[in-house]
Amino acid sequence: MKYELTATEARVIGCLLEKQVTTPEQYPLSVNGVVTACNQKTNREPVMNLTEQAVQEQLDNLVKRHFLRTVSGFGNRVTKYEQRFCNSEFGDLKLSAAEVALVTTLLLRGAQTPGELRSRASRMHEFSDMAEVESTLERLASREDGPYVIRLAREPGKRESRYMHLFCGDVDELSLQTPALESEVAELKQRLDSLLAHLGE
Repeated sequence: MKYELTATEARVIGCLLEKQVTTPEQYPLSVNGVVTACNQKTNREPVMNLTEQAVQEQLDNLVKRHFLRTVSGFGNRVTKYEQRFCNSEFGDLKLSAAEVALVTTLLLRGAQTPGELRSRASRMHEFSDMAEVESTLERLASREDGPYVIRLAREPGKRESRYMHLFCGDVDELSLQTPALESEVAELKQRLDSLLAHLGE
């Protein structure tokens, strides 16, 4: 696949895709707009704290790679950026509205279950039911020009498998599971300590 984005590039593209749909009146975005979108505390995983300089470097790089383009026209003193990542007249990647919503949510928040994706992507696309979410994910996972998402092995104690995008290369499932496992172990240790303290009284 020709899409090998860094985590920061994925965040920038995800933000532009999101704002194009959710706040079209403010799109395309200025550098400041992109910084604010990237560092949002809500709908982002992990929360980032990128500087304007770091974002500008990413924007310049993505323009060179033809994933974004600059827009400066009549009455526009500030350079603005719009995505050419998908559904642009020059790009090869064509996605439906449902696919854009899922890809964007995965770019912004990482691995998620179909249920999480349905609720979190609802501002961009209203899925009629879980079957539509799952069939859209399967389409993205089996496209000839892809795959663009992968279904991860189900985590212990979880009912649903999570899905992850592949725009940053292959997924290391162990590294995705480590934070969840670490917090589970910490919680179990805490419960054991309180149980032992209780028994010792």
